[in-house]
Amino acid sequence: MARFHLLGRLLPLIGAFFLPGAALAEETAINGANTAWIMASTALVLFMTLPGLALFYGGLVRSKNVLSVLMQCFSIAGMATVIWFVFGYSLAFGEGNAWIGDFSKVMMAGIGKETLSGDIPESLFMLFQMTFAIITPALIVGGFAERMKFSAMMIFSAVWLVLVYLPVTHWVWGGGWLGEMGLYDFAGGTVVHITAGVGALMAALVLGPRKGFGTSAMTPHNMTMTVTGAGMLWVGWFGFNGGSALAADGSGAMAMLVTHISAATGAMTWLAIEWIRFGKPSALGAVTGMVAGLGTITPASGFVGPGGALVIGLLAGIVCFSATQYLKRVLKIDDSLDVFPVHGVGGILGTLLAGVFSATSLGVLSGYGFADGIETMGGQVYVQFIGVLATVIFTAVVSWVILKLIDSLIGLRVSEEDEVEGLDVVDHEERGYDFH
Repeated sequence: MARFHLLGRLLPLIGAFFLPGAALAEETAINGANTAWIMASTALVLFMTLPGLALFYGGLVRSKNVLSVLMQCFSIAGMATVIWFVFGYSLAFGEGNAWIGDFSKVMMAGIGKETLSGDIPESLFMLFQMTFAIITPALIVGGFAERMKFSAMMIFSAVWLVLVYLPVTHWVWGGGWLGEMGLYDFAGGTVVHITAGVGALMAALVLGPRKGFGTSAMTPHNMTMTVTGAGMLWVGWFGFNGGSALAADGSGAMAMLVTHISAATGAMTWLAIEWIRFGKPSALGAVTGMVAGLGTITPASGFVGPGGALVIGLLAGIVCFSATQYLKRVLKIDDSLDVFPVHGVGGILGTLLAGVFSATSLGVLSGYGFADGIETMGGQVYVQFIGVLATVIFTAVVSWVILKLIDSLIGLRVSEEDEVEGLDVVDHEERGYDFH
């Protein structure tokens, strides 16, 4: 029996020696289940921008600007797609160095139908990552809504994508220095939410507030549209976080579960705070709390368990609500649709908490361990802090420079008369609502 057991162990080695091609083919074979899941996730993440984010933002602005917001989200999707295909993917995920990728994958050079990234087609990996490159600059629209020229918006979004998003993506996911340090960012706390939040804050500061901000009501014109878009974001986030496992496995399933728990907890927390403070819960508060919960769990979603997700969602609701109130009421900064206090602050909070709740020693709040080479919670939190600090400073400085340059060249803001009339007519000669 022992002889047969030994022979059984040797046969695969003998086969691999005489048939190396067969062994290699088996080693690098495409995984159909993983491929199918990432194809579905890619569709879900694109669905988050179009129509999800477009409707969410569109309902939050005044009726004279609804079409401009929809148009901005739609146009950014097209622009980001072209940049990502031509050279963006290569700079983000090409080998390069610790700071930026190279041009080895320009226009998908060397990538065919059979080329794999792990055990899924590289074309699919490229497409999945493209949907992240689409939604990130689209999120910034909420920071300058109702007052930026369409031409300035397009130039800013394109240049920002190249100079901010691509380097940070490479730092974290493309083999760059933050990834090598062991930064935990499963689906975009630094790459997506902090960069978008800080970029939106810089835009709000450079542009200044909308005419009438702080003195006249700027209430959402269509909450039905906003709640509909928010529902699409919630569903799409399953692909955003669950798909970032790049596999149809337990890690992806757990990422979906913790995503849902944090979203629900964030919504209920924000709603409860409003109910206590203002006497009534609002639909706007519920959906904003949901987005805060989603953005905050994003970096941690592959590393924490359900208990940790509950606490993260609770803290997201409290902290992001407080940040929103402080930014608008105390600092008087017109981040029109609360991109920084929800996405920026949420991304910062979630990235730091990933270092806490990934610990395996917290009982029901335990996660799945620290990064390779990191042995303590303090060590992981330190790496998370470095990632947050570097992303915030880099994004703030580069975004501010881009905005100032565009302003000096063509001007960022529409005239006061155009702002009063509304960007639907001024920029596009159309109306979102034109009843006859």
